[in-house]
Amino acid sequence: MANEFSYEIVEEIAVLSENPKGWRKELNLVSWNGRPPKFDLRDWSPGHEKMGKGVTLSNEEFAALKQTLTSM
Repeated sequence: MANEFSYEIVEEIAVLSENPKGWRKELNLVSWNGRPPKFDLRDWSPGHEKMGKGVTLSNEEFAALKQTLTSM
């Protein structure tokens, strides 16, 4: 039995790259299974029908990442 889940892209923040097939690496705010949205970095197919593996970050984790990147 396949695990079913739902997602809603609440806000599209940035497109970091796009490959020749049209898949884009995006930073978005995504609500997974009706939960509060988290920052999400992953590859998306055109139209957001399919997705690659990615990373989700809470607000606190995103703030820590931002601080680390700023200090580099």
